[in-house]
Amino acid sequence: MPAYSEQEILAGCRRKDRAIQEHLYKTYFSTFLKVCARYAKDMQDAEQLFNDGFLKIFTQIDNFKNAGSFEGWMRRIMVNTCLDYLRSSAFKEEMVMHVRAVPAEESNLSVTNEGLESIEFKEMVALIQDLPATTRTVFNLFVFDGYSHREIGTQLDMSEGTSHWHVHQARTLLQKKIKKSEHKKVTYEAKRI
Repeated sequence: MPAYSEQEILAGCRRKDRAIQEHLYKTYFSTFLKVCARYAKDMQDAEQLFNDGFLKIFTQIDNFKNAGSFEGWMRRIMVNTCLDYLRSSAFKEEMVMHVRAVPAEESNLSVTNEGLESIEFKEMVALIQDLPATTRTVFNLFVFDGYSHREIGTQLDMSEGTSHWHVHQARTLLQKKIKKSEHKKVTYEAKRI
């Protein structure tokens, strides 16, 4: 596949040149599917969000005015596509938010660097996808997409304090799951010996 400059890609997408659109799609497939996977409940939903996001990129390409990064502009569309889905009535019908106080002994959990290094990307995505929907969304916006708690509150119609709570809850749940995963790996390795 020939390499195109950013300007050639923009011009080709504005002309609706299928070869250039396909090149752009394939170039960013892995990068943006990972973004969508962090927000989706499973990979099937992530692929649908990814395709919806690219449809928006292709139909709104004229809105990119060469101010800032083209990749950043596309990433913002992907994140907003995910947020639109999470705000949709279809998603809200299946979303159940469980808010509970975190016991004091759980708030002191820690994960070793070795534990984090041993987790592959697919495992981490699976752990994130398993978080409750609102907690997963807030965690992604804060940790991966760089939103402030104020911006998250505005996007998701919640207070900054609630946004803080969801990030804390996500970290707590992920730490538990990583520790459990580490324990299973150690147990499995011990049985193999």
